[in-house]
Amino acid sequence: MIEFKNVTKRFGTLTVLNGISLSFHQGEVVVICGPSGSGKSTMLRSINRLELIDGGSIAIDGRVVGTTAKEIKAMRQRMGFVFQHFNLFPHLSVTENICLAPIHLLGLSRDEAKDRAARLLKRVGLAEKGDTYPGCLSGGQQQRVAIARALAMEPPVMLLDEPTSALDPEMVGEVLAVVRELAQDGMTLLCVTHEMGFAREVADRIVFMADGKVIEDCDPDQFFTAPRSPRARAFLAEVRRA
Repeated sequence: MIEFKNVTKRFGTLTVLNGISLSFHQGEVVVICGPSGSGKSTMLRSINRLELIDGGSIAIDGRVVGTTAKEIKAMRQRMGFVFQHFNLFPHLSVTENICLAPIHLLGLSRDEAKDRAARLLKRVGLAEKGDTYPGCLSGGQQQRVAIARALAMEPPVMLLDEPTSALDPEMVGEVLAVVRELAQDGMTLLCVTHEMGFAREVADRIVFMADGKVIEDCDPDQFFTAPRSPRARAFLAEVRRA
């Protein structure tokens, strides 16, 4: 479904992605993990062109996505993206936040968009919060609204960039419960996260990165019980100590 071929990305003299070649398949739940600065979020953001790559190619459904505004817009309509810091519009209600893209990008009527928003809010456990503004919600609630907003475009794939990193510990579980449900429903999910218990429970694959390279790409059992690389073993040892 998504294929990286020798992808490189630099910020000045720093190489953040160093020759990444990797494929993600329809229906997979892939957790991307690794130490800070390893290139995880940059790789995820490069899929929908929030970061433009410097070399190699990224293809979606066998087609390399170009760099024109029209091509990028068409591709983004097929991908949900959930950010670390929610990125909700504070001056719009929860329902209005969810309705915005379906109305302007999919051409839904306002009533159709509101019906879809109501269904999605019920799905993420916030059926009563449609008229509330983001500033009146907890961090966990805001992130669940952000997930509902991404789902409103009915994308075949969801990209989640550390969806719990900005949350207090007691709010992490409520967001992971929603992501867990999406995984059980068979949605294609690529998730950058430090939540290793969640990764072990939900992921079909673990992609471990360090220094801009893919160090391990395997199933959770192998990664957590018998990682091949010293770097992955050191990372897991640090996670267990923490």
